[in-house]
Amino acid sequence: MTDTENSSAKSGEKKQKCGVVAVLGAPNAGKSTLVNALVGQKVAIVSAKAQTTRARMLGIALHESDEASTQMILVDTPGIFAPRRRLDRAMVSAAWEGAESADAVLLLVDPVKQRRHELEPLLEQLAGRPEKKILVLNKVDVARKEPLLALAQELSGKVEFAEIYFISALTGDGVPELKDALAAEMPEGVWMYPEDQVSDASERLLATEITREQLYRQLHEELPYDSAVRPEKYVERKDGSVEIHQQIVVARENQRAIVLGKGGSRIKEIGSAAREELSELLGRKVHLFLHVKATENWSEDKEIFEEMGLDWVR
Repeated sequence: MTDTENSSAKSGEKKQKCGVVAVLGAPNAGKSTLVNALVGQKVAIVSAKAQTTRARMLGIALHESDEASTQMILVDTPGIFAPRRRLDRAMVSAAWEGAESADAVLLLVDPVKQRRHELEPLLEQLAGRPEKKILVLNKVDVARKEPLLALAQELSGKVEFAEIYFISALTGDGVPELKDALAAEMPEGVWMYPEDQVSDASERLLATEITREQLYRQLHEELPYDSAVRPEKYVERKDGSVEIHQQIVVARENQRAIVLGKGGSRIKEIGSAAREELSELLGRKVHLFLHVKATENWSEDKEIFEEMGLDWVR
């Protein structure tokens, strides 16, 4: 027993634990939805569009038991897929970096829509990693039981998973049990973040992500993946409200017209929905100003990569 453990035992205090969980998976497996469920509130944006998460984002979850108070740093990573463009390579690189030095690696699989070939490269790399690996099969609320069990058996034959869980990140089924298991794996140590902090994202970054989420939600079928939201100004007003200016970047002029909508109607709807959610998240009034710019090769712009929290990958 260490001196710290001895003193805790004598005083009857609970142990303090802190560790890192990397959440990996193919695009659209439900990683951000799961991170939000484990944290207990929204910290990562979600949409039906694949590759919504671009950079590593940390969700900070707390867990209390009779023995310990645990802080879990959940690394919500971009989906791992076969990269083609510079942006793709940067996202996949960010995902694997998110798994470095993790105390546990969680592989989340969508058994309903997952294509087997998407998982193969991921399974091959996971098989050789030293971290404790946990398989989590999502969407038990809609998946059929027999194929679900067969998939679990198939995947555990390719990678040595310490545990397998069946959950629904959307409904919360099985999430408390998963959270208990993850907390049990975390090592003893001081917390890395204050008790009331739920993410490492700045308000400025969070604001751009909320706007990007609305872009995907409202223009899912019409707007291609080639879009970004750039922060321009973030001004604290004397009345306690915040004034936020953002630039929506698309690749072509016809995409700009789609985002604007007839007479500017669509961008007003996007701005209104983003403003309402941001006001609720930040707990104060938000003044949001959006404009759209068409830049053909924006995905080759180093500055935009850095704004998104991605490394410049050649």
